[in-house]
Amino acid sequence: MNRWTFANIPYLPFSISRALGPKWAWVVLLLGLICTEVALCQALRSFPARVQRAELQITQSPDILLNAKAARLAPGARIRAENDLLVLPASLVGQKLTVNFLLEPGGLVKDVWILRPAEAAQPLAP
Repeated sequence: MNRWTFANIPYLPFSISRALGPKWAWVVLLLGLICTEVALCQALRSFPARVQRAELQITQSPDILLNAKAARLAPGARIRAENDLLVLPASLVGQKLTVNFLLEPGGLVKDVWILRPAEAAQPLAP
């Protein structure tokens, strides 16, 4: 039975599989992927030019409070967490979060980005 291992790949950079053995090559590969993921997650996100900042509290979706003033989420509103993954409003009920947001022309909140501490510390561009 032929099994696929790193030892079977002759063009592996620096011949990791030959130098360390096939088991350690997996460890090196996984550590490299983890370090890359951490570095990408730490990068600051860019936001649209007309974004606004507020403290968000979801009372009962679609009703929200922006800086303690009543507002509503638009149908299909997107809320992105610190890791840029979409989250459901129901999972954030009652939490006070510093966010950047965009409004629709009708005044409903259509896009929300939950800010990391480093992003919240930076002022908004004029």
